[in-house]
Amino acid sequence: MLKGQFVLPVWLDYTAAFLFAITGGLVAFEKDYDLTGLAAMALAVGLGGGIIRDGIFLQQIPAAVEDWRYLAAVLAAVVITLTLGNFIEKRLGLVILLADAMGLGLYAVVGAQKSIFLGLSVYAAGLIGLVNAVGGGLLRDVLSREDPIVFRPGQLYGVVAIVGVTVFLALGVGFRTPAWVAAVVCIAVTFVLRVVTIRFDIHTHPVHAHAVRGAVVSGYRGLAGRLRDKDKPEETPETEPEEPPGP
Repeated sequence: MLKGQFVLPVWLDYTAAFLFAITGGLVAFEKDYDLTGLAAMALAVGLGGGIIRDGIFLQQIPAAVEDWRYLAAVLAAVVITLTLGNFIEKRLGLVILLADAMGLGLYAVVGAQKSIFLGLSVYAAGLIGLVNAVGGGLLRDVLSREDPIVFRPGQLYGVVAIVGVTVFLALGVGFRTPAWVAAVVCIAVTFVLRVVTIRFDIHTHPVHAHAVRGAVVSGYRGLAGRLRDKDKPEETPETEPEEPPGP
């Protein structure tokens, strides 16, 4: 019964592949890649998350290999990038972020849904949904020689994907909400959270800058200093020699 409830239209997967392919193509456009480089980047980013999901975690033939419409979605993204690249160049960063935010929720939903449909646990579905969501962006950053956005300090990314996939599984599994309703809510929540973090610059900090770590280090140094002081022998104050009495 649970499996039947978690059936989502396959066009969600096509849409996610298309959006991530757009982000890959726009990054290639920004870096002045040639046509081959742009197409390869769009292909890797658009289909990479799904291939990781199906080939590694679900032990299946990747859907992108069996269904030509995935490749058609990537080709459409390449054509749009080539056609509108100059028009959106001034807003390139914003367009990439918005497309990535929408694709993040879509791939989180698709990855979790496929896992539940195959009878995997909720924990496994959440993990695969998360990997599916961030996999394309990870490949995009690695191939463009950038530090992956999911690793470096900045606006929340992986956390947003975790929240989205949790919402989807909580609604679909916990409350038995129809799969398409849970999917729409997850995609909306993920997109809104991602946009809010960008708009208000809600970001993470480097590990060495965290207050908790600073307090621990300061406490450790203070304790070490006190122990060193305790082990030192007490020094008797030196007395100045008395001056001889005057004549």
